[in-house]
Amino acid sequence: QVQLVESGGGLVQTGDSLRLSCAASGHTFSRYAMGWFRQAPGKEREFVAAINWSGGGTYGADSMKDRFTISRDNAKNTVYLQMDSLKPEDTAVYFCAADRSGLGNSNPNVYDYWGQGTQVTVSS
Repeated sequence: QVQLVESGGGLVQTGDSLRLSCAASGHTFSRYAMGWFRQAPGKEREFVAAINWSGGGTYGADSMKDRFTISRDNAKNTVYLQMDSLKPEDTAVYFCAADRSGLGNSNPNVYDYWGQGTQVTVSS
């Protein structure tokens, strides 16, 4: 069992940066791939970025990978999402998720555990 807790969301202005964190419980965090997804009101959950178990492989949504960077620190059981040049359309609840395959994937259905989410609001 893995429990995930996101933090770092908030209200920012267009062009600002935020770094989201996702802290995981348990001793097996380093075996899991981690992903970030987001969901805006009235929209489906959307893939943002993923990172494999070692951190050696990262994947980002084409529309965001030039502004968002995923990373992890296995010693701290934490995965991060650095978000730069934020836009109002980035407003959403951001979720982290853990995939026991260790590989990383853009498909939310392959993830085994999810956090509760953290709200990011970007004002114009």
